[in-house]
Amino acid sequence: MVCAVATASPPATHAADHHARLKAAAARSDLPGALAAFTAMSSSSPSSARPVVRTFTALLKLCAARGDLATGQAVHAQLAARGLAPDPLAATALANMYAKCRRPADARRVFDRMPARDRVAWNALVAGYARNGLAEAALEVFVRMQEEDGERPDAVTLVSVLPACGAARALPACREVHAFAVRAGFDELVNVATAILDAYCKCGAVDAARAVFDSMPVRNTVSWNAMIDGYAENGNATEALALFNRMIKEGVDATDVSVLAALQACRELGHLDEAKRVHDILLAVGLKSNVSVQNALITTYSKCKRTDLAVQVFTELGSKTRISWNTMILGFAQNGCSEDAVRLFSRMQLENVKPDSFTLVSVIPAIADISDPLQARWIHGYSIRQDLDRGVYVLTALIDMYAKCGRVSVARTLFDSARERHVITWNAMIHGYGSHGFGKAAVELFEEMKGAGALPNETTFLSVLSACSHAGLLDEGRKYFTSMKEDYGIEPGLEHYGTMVDLLGRAGKLEEAWSFIQSMPIEPGISVYGAMLGACKLHKNLNLAEKSAQKIFELGPEEGVYHVILANMYAGASMWKDVARVRTAMVKKGLQKTPGWSIIQLKNEVHTFYSGSTNHQHAKQIYARLAKLIEEIKAVGYVPDTDSIHDVEDDVKAQLLNTHSERLAIAYGLIRTAPGTTIQIKKNLRVCKDCHNATKLISLVTGREIIMRDTQRFHHFKDGKCSCGDYW
Repeated sequence: MVCAVATASPPATHAADHHARLKAAAARSDLPGALAAFTAMSSSSPSSARPVVRTFTALLKLCAARGDLATGQAVHAQLAARGLAPDPLAATALANMYAKCRRPADARRVFDRMPARDRVAWNALVAGYARNGLAEAALEVFVRMQEEDGERPDAVTLVSVLPACGAARALPACREVHAFAVRAGFDELVNVATAILDAYCKCGAVDAARAVFDSMPVRNTVSWNAMIDGYAENGNATEALALFNRMIKEGVDATDVSVLAALQACRELGHLDEAKRVHDILLAVGLKSNVSVQNALITTYSKCKRTDLAVQVFTELGSKTRISWNTMILGFAQNGCSEDAVRLFSRMQLENVKPDSFTLVSVIPAIADISDPLQARWIHGYSIRQDLDRGVYVLTALIDMYAKCGRVSVARTLFDSARERHVITWNAMIHGYGSHGFGKAAVELFEEMKGAGALPNETTFLSVLSACSHAGLLDEGRKYFTSMKEDYGIEPGLEHYGTMVDLLGRAGKLEEAWSFIQSMPIEPGISVYGAMLGACKLHKNLNLAEKSAQKIFELGPEEGVYHVILANMYAGASMWKDVARVRTAMVKKGLQKTPGWSIIQLKNEVHTFYSGSTNHQHAKQIYARLAKLIEEIKAVGYVPDTDSIHDVEDDVKAQLLNTHSERLAIAYGLIRTAPGTTIQIKKNLRVCKDCHNATKLISLVTGREIIMRDTQRFHHFKDGKCSCGDYW
């Protein structure tokens, strides 16, 4: 609110008394009291200029501290009316006020009109520019200060300009300021040394920062915080955590800054035990009520795959902010607890916490993981009602969600409606096409992306290469892999190499795929050899399968799926001693094959089926319907493919195939839904060849469309055919 200067005559009180009242009010940050004193003295005839100027500067400092631009401008007007604006003290206070009220241009105008400038005035302008994010301007004034006026910078100048060096990532300037500080002897001051090391960290020169830190004769908490945070922000989580532990050992109290950096390091390293220790420390130093710290703790526990601990922190958090809710929802979504994420989102609304774009970007992937088209439409409608659907990140999440819910045409409609397309938007749609087997559409969209001037990134190429792999577009895949580095300077990562091996292997180019692996410039990982092993299984090449499997076993896989693949290939070749050897090795290592399951969601209820499970409440009806289905598809040519099952009789093999989880889910869907309704299921493993053949025929004899999402892609079964063209 602008303070109107009163015209009524104040009581006859000496100006010094009014100034004393104003100064006392300013010390208390009492703006109304300061304004009252200012008004009382505004029409007095000052006995000298100095008390009047001091009065104005005291009020300007208070305006600066409170960010009260309107009152500051009124004071400026009074100074101008009295002819006092050029006074060095007044002008410096005005420049400082304008800078702190985020009006650096006005601060510069006041500064430029000053007939004489002292170091305090220069410092005010340097600090003003730095505070307002105008790093280059701050550096320019720092140079001018020395060149034009010959004014020697002091410690205040350095502490003001160094953050500007860091913000501009101006490493040469940072080094020059550091050298000046050393020559002037300011580097031994703890605040200057801390500012130097912080600027180095911001410039990415962490080793230089550490050298400054180690040479400091005295360090305060801010120094430790700056160095720990510098390591964390520059990706050196190990050193950040080590220095944090050293700080605690030396008896320096942790603050929110050092705790936040330590937690960041813990989640990057996945160190759960260290995270728990940091948790104990923050409780000990009284940071339990710090919401930012607690939110970071929720994120850290979630990243360490302990959502139970994250929930405990969230539950005990007394004052939850929207960020707290968003963090917990995201934690659930990232750990595969999709149902929990959706439930928490619903609870968030019940507690009248208004979601924002980040909330939706967190919960939409959870709904995508559930793959329920009804929930997808609901969240889309909700985002429209909240006027959040047009933001590029929410829209991209919606596109990805619809593709993962089997509605790729809806995803494309949303994509076409986008006013703004970020690279992630293109990636989501290209990936959506690829996951549904529409390789040509993915390639066409990729070409459209390039034509639109959008620059692809690593994820773009991974998506388009995967699309080529699923659709058998060998030549296109080779071309794009070469283009990555030659045209865009993007170095392929392990996932890109693995996808190329998959592309070559699926196409039957096994020798080329193996040679491709041998020529890789980086060490192949499990994903690369796993793709090779899968191709060997598909094309029954036992020789290369053994070589691939041996490499995988040397890398120490956490699951037994690769052992099972090799054992089954040995069994197919009647090499029973080798079968026993692989299975024994698997047992000794404590590895197990991930049990297969399939889910179907009907009327907001998720039904999960495991192979051969009989614990469903409608198990009798399900198995009866399944038995009838088998007879119906046998009548149109179904013959069980039992190559993947060994050590049992043929009739038992057929029975085992008939109770695979996806068939149980499909049978239940046929029982519970109306004729003609599309059935959609999700499977946690790759669909086997026999189930793929059976599902095609089930779609034929029932007249139903069946959409199956497995770990590789979507299969749309209709009229006895699959969208993948039997190439998956």
